[in-house]
Amino acid sequence: MHSNKKELPQEQRDELLSTIKVRFEKNMSRHQGLEWTKVQARLEADTKKLWSLNEMETSGGEPDVVGHDKKTGEYIFFDCSAESPKGRRSICYDHEALESRKEHKPENSAVEMARDMGIELLTEEQYRALQQLGNFDLKTSSWVVTPAAIRKLGGAFFCDRRYNHVFLYHNGAESYYAARGFRGWLRV
Repeated sequence: MHSNKKELPQEQRDELLSTIKVRFEKNMSRHQGLEWTKVQARLEADTKKLWSLNEMETSGGEPDVVGHDKKTGEYIFFDCSAESPKGRRSICYDHEALESRKEHKPENSAVEMARDMGIELLTEEQYRALQQLGNFDLKTSSWVVTPAAIRKLGGAFFCDRRYNHVFLYHNGAESYYAARGFRGWLRV
């Protein structure tokens, strides 16, 4: 699919920056007080992070800036697609869950996909923060980081928004559904 270099050709970089800039300017309520020129400078300085953002974009995540860490200067991107990213659905929670399935295995797991993309799954807290910025996952659901004690017992957490409320649920980590994917985040 792509090379191991994790670097985009210049034309692809320019196209991605343009896409993210348009999204940034259209959704100023997600990042009030932040300036695109400063975000762009950080992105252009880190080609590996730009590659990860492109992975988020091409899998349907519609990444956008949702915060700024004043201590480190890093910008925080979340997947802001209306529904769980299309290119990351029908997957179980992690590799262990994938391996535990005897038949009808999904193609991948959320934890592995995120790692391969250079991003992390949202935590429940981050998911709830995202939901303060809009209404997400009205028809889909998204795996979120699961505490080790729950995962050890075979479970995993996912969230969605129904009845104008954000819900946290559990499922067997090996389960997968056409309407469940995952949302990721990245610091740049």
